[in-house]
Amino acid sequence: MPPLVSIITPSYNQAAYLEETLLSVLEQDYPNLEYIVVDGGSTDGSQEIIKKYQHRLAWWVSEADRGQADAINKGLAHAKGEIAAWLNSDDKYQPGAVSQAVSAFLAFPQAVMVYGNMLAIDARGQIFNALRYRQLTLDDLLCFEIIGQPAVFMHRETLNQVAGLDTSFHYMLDHQLWIKLAARGEIRHENQTWAAARYHPQAKNRAQAVQFGLEAFRILDWAHTQPELRPALGKNLRRAKASAQRVNARYLLDGGQPWKALKAWSKTLSIDPPTALARLNILVSAILNLLGLGKLRARILRQRQKRFS
Repeated sequence: MPPLVSIITPSYNQAAYLEETLLSVLEQDYPNLEYIVVDGGSTDGSQEIIKKYQHRLAWWVSEADRGQADAINKGLAHAKGEIAAWLNSDDKYQPGAVSQAVSAFLAFPQAVMVYGNMLAIDARGQIFNALRYRQLTLDDLLCFEIIGQPAVFMHRETLNQVAGLDTSFHYMLDHQLWIKLAARGEIRHENQTWAAARYHPQAKNRAQAVQFGLEAFRILDWAHTQPELRPALGKNLRRAKASAQRVNARYLLDGGQPWKALKAWSKTLSIDPPTALARLNILVSAILNLLGLGKLRARILRQRQKRFS
């Protein structure tokens, strides 16, 4: 019998995208999968969509919760799989993603986490970017090398060992979890596209973008308190501090605050120039916005989208 895979979808008022998310899981070709949906008490018709597929779900609930991390942990408490993942209610899996992730775990049984590549799609489902990652280490994660959350699958036993998600985090909760897992064992990258993340005006990474940078600083503060992380953090401290500023700059830009983004990028440059210069696009975008040329940036993004259509 192939290993059981548990997928959890936390959901709150995402009826516009929810059915597409559900079907992307339910139509996977993997034969041993349980699907759990944890809705936070939606009022937009989400419950009716979930009920349409409830006969194919292992468990679901619709009730108030304390945020995304709490909802995912609630789902994990009901999960029985050896492998676990979560898929937010506006994202979707690519066909064959679960089978490919299981194959990666079978090929590398020592891995505590495997991750693939990810597409970026807009509200209409149009692809505007393809995010290709590389093999990362604990050092890289402490320096805020980001992995697209929908493309991650985790070893359930290790997930239990680190007590799941920290419910005090609401924006970079996934990245903090990756660090906790990587401190326990090997993480593996597979050069396959497993998921698509949807970027739309109501998504947290747009509507509440500024909060992401603040949580990057919180993660750095938290890492200082963890004995198992101190050796890796100590040898990468300058890069880690600069990278937190770089993350802050990126999300300030996404949040429509180009002047603050420029200042954050400048702090990155003063702490560790290579980290700043690796993301010159943040500097260029901030300057374009400050000069009132934001439409030029939007035009460039539209041209990029056409390459994928």
